[in-house]
Amino acid sequence: MTETGVILALVIVTALAFDFTNGFHDTANAMATSIATKALRPKTAVALSGVLNLIGAFLSVEVALTVTNAVVKIQDKAGAPRAELLGNGGFDLLLIVLAGLVGGIVWNLLTWLLGLPSSSSHALFGGLVGATIAGLGFSGVNWNGDGSKLDGVVGKVLLPAVMSPVIACVVAAAGTWLVYKVTTGVARRFTDNGFRWGQIGSASLVSLAHGTNDAQKTMGVITLALIAAGDWTDTKAVPFWVKAACALAIAMGTYLGGWRIIRTLGKGLVEIAPPQGMAAETSSAAVILASSHLGFALSTTHVATGSILGSGVGKPGAQVRWKVAGRMIAAWFITLPAAAVVGAVMWWIGHMIGGLAGALAVFVLLLGLAGYMWLRSRRTPVDHSNVNDEWQDAPAVEKQRVPEGV
Repeated sequence: MTETGVILALVIVTALAFDFTNGFHDTANAMATSIATKALRPKTAVALSGVLNLIGAFLSVEVALTVTNAVVKIQDKAGAPRAELLGNGGFDLLLIVLAGLVGGIVWNLLTWLLGLPSSSSHALFGGLVGATIAGLGFSGVNWNGDGSKLDGVVGKVLLPAVMSPVIACVVAAAGTWLVYKVTTGVARRFTDNGFRWGQIGSASLVSLAHGTNDAQKTMGVITLALIAAGDWTDTKAVPFWVKAACALAIAMGTYLGGWRIIRTLGKGLVEIAPPQGMAAETSSAAVILASSHLGFALSTTHVATGSILGSGVGKPGAQVRWKVAGRMIAAWFITLPAAAVVGAVMWWIGHMIGGLAGALAVFVLLLGLAGYMWLRSRRTPVDHSNVNDEWQDAPAVEKQRVPEGV
């Protein structure tokens, strides 16, 4: 195998590792509320979500094509690597993709360690943008497509990042308010049991939608790497083996379960009742599926968090932990630049060393950082056995008590 082939293999392995972290980082988006309301047992929930993520990954390629074509400009209009960048055996192009992936993985693992539901998508795009700026300059980033419409990073990534959680919050708030309005006077034991069954369906739909959106992002990155290596030129399609590998990676990550983030979303934002959970999940699924159809590479984490906040706002008398929400939103704002910095630093290290040794050095650094964060997580483990324990600041929050007949 040539040196370029070895580096390409490293990129593909790293991309699938990112897909795996994306899976366990985002399991909470679909299943946190169902686990919190006990509509599903924790292990059953992550298994169901994993299977549906696997299926959803095969339903569309619109988001994958967005990642391939609308984020960085390493290929020309014909889909071939840019001629002026093919020096050094295409190493610089592959290193951009590798460094960008490392930036995304490092941020995913750090926020998982902290239990913060930040965006895996924005971590990935931030890493790619940072590595591209370091390697090609600002002109290497596809900021606004061809300028005739909102496209590129602005139209396909940043605009959905702002709009999607707001839309999801409004829809979930309206749905929650309507649910409680319609069920006024019905005993809570009847409504809760009914909505728990409904949650299974709505959570399943979110998992399917997550597969159609997030698994495709890694498909797009691997396709980008194949273009950089000169092994693929069709910018309108994704190789089947890439689809299958990414679908399996995100499904396995989802089954592992990101319990720390599931706990934050399920217990840390709102004390969720089954009607709220179903409204939040239905809102998330609708927004994610619509965005996948349009090719918007949005953050499913932003959508799910917005929906859960909306379910708290829409329930009369419900308490929302705005301090926890504030920490999440702060993480949202720094995700892109933080991952970009890591991506740029990794590109600089790999480029400074050069060749296969540089790519291996970047990969070894990733393994070291990942191992360190995993060991740190073992100090305060969170898993299926304690994910539903009372939130640590729960005594400071006045819990709503609804009469049995309401």
